[in-house]
Amino acid sequence: MSRSDLSGVPAEREAHSRDYAVLCFLTIINVMNFVDRQLLASFANFIVPDLGLSNTQFGLLTGFAFIVFYSVMGLFMGTLADRLHRPRLLAFGLALWSGLTAASGLAKGFVTMLIPRMLIGIGESVATPTAMSMLADRFPSRQLGFAAGFYYMGVPIGVAASLLIAGYLGPAIGWRACFYLLGGLGLIFAVGLLFLGETPRKGLGDAAPEKMKFKEIIKILRASLTRSPALICTIGGGVAFHFILGAAAFDQLWFVNERGFERAEIARHSGWLAAAGGILGNLLGGWLGDKWQQKFKTGRPMFLFWTSLLLSPFAIAYRLVPAEHILFDLGIFLGFVQLGLFYGPTFSTVQELVPPNIRATVVAFYILSLNLIGLGIGITGGGILADYMTAQGPPEPYTVTLLVVTMLSMLAIPLKYVAGKRFHADRARLFDEGLLAR
Repeated sequence: MSRSDLSGVPAEREAHSRDYAVLCFLTIINVMNFVDRQLLASFANFIVPDLGLSNTQFGLLTGFAFIVFYSVMGLFMGTLADRLHRPRLLAFGLALWSGLTAASGLAKGFVTMLIPRMLIGIGESVATPTAMSMLADRFPSRQLGFAAGFYYMGVPIGVAASLLIAGYLGPAIGWRACFYLLGGLGLIFAVGLLFLGETPRKGLGDAAPEKMKFKEIIKILRASLTRSPALICTIGGGVAFHFILGAAAFDQLWFVNERGFERAEIARHSGWLAAAGGILGNLLGGWLGDKWQQKFKTGRPMFLFWTSLLLSPFAIAYRLVPAEHILFDLGIFLGFVQLGLFYGPTFSTVQELVPPNIRATVVAFYILSLNLIGLGIGITGGGILADYMTAQGPPEPYTVTLLVVTMLSMLAIPLKYVAGKRFHADRARLFDEGLLAR
């Protein structure tokens, strides 16, 4: 008899070397995704004065101008990934966002930066639903947390790389030339994607995926959400966690204006902390999340519940201390560790709680929720609050803003607890109803 997990599901095949190679390639694409996405925030102290932006305008450029298109189009792109050749779809998205990143370097003011930022969201919306769908078909469920965590190393590496570019290349060649350079590099990688073959879909083998209509896919998605408390709480917890991730777009402005750093110096300093903490968090989050789910009678979100309880106090403490205090660098480092811990457990959880024929769509819906609600409230609301606090005259308006949003994001903690408690029961019901193949 084959080995089973806690849901009584037979063990799946092991991943092969080619699967790991595809994982590495998709991770590189995700690094480029987050370099381009984060570049505006990393160059905040260069771009804001150059273009004469207010905090609200900057929040719109890094928030809703990008997020609305990214999130809404992501749901549509997710349905396409469930029906079309995924590497070619990903190549299209990469080429689109890279070309528009280069075009962003031509901006002369708010409006001319706004237009490419909106359209970049369309291209980048292809990446994660498509890639996560491919990985779910290449890796067994018991390794899916590792695969998702490894793929999402693109977040800390991309964020760190964008900061290091701002810190090292920015003073040397200027922020505009950096945008041109990264856009050109992305176009080269888009060509490489055209040589990647499609991944056979689980349950279909080499057969073409069922051509379900958009309305039918959305109907299945709605049914999955209403019948799984674990799925709803996982999505809700992720949204709340992203409040502070959105407001973190103002971190570079906070470092310079209220902690006294030179703009290139702090970009370099925070970039190295982001790389170290984020990579560590992603590797541990994927691996430990898988181990937790195999060993305990709760799902991976319970692992995130306990790590959040442990790390959240540091997220508050480092905002209150001077830059030379030990808690300052430790808080930045642990913040990126916590960010890295999040992705592997949460994205694998979402995919395991839905039928395989709508995985890309559900990932796209999750990303829509994270970005449109979580990041949208965090970035745009943070910009409005920062301008309001500045007008009121307190000595540290960015500090107050970031603390308020940090406290709001802690609503994620009880939601992660409920999701972890309900996971196995909800997944077992899917098997009992025949929505997942044994």
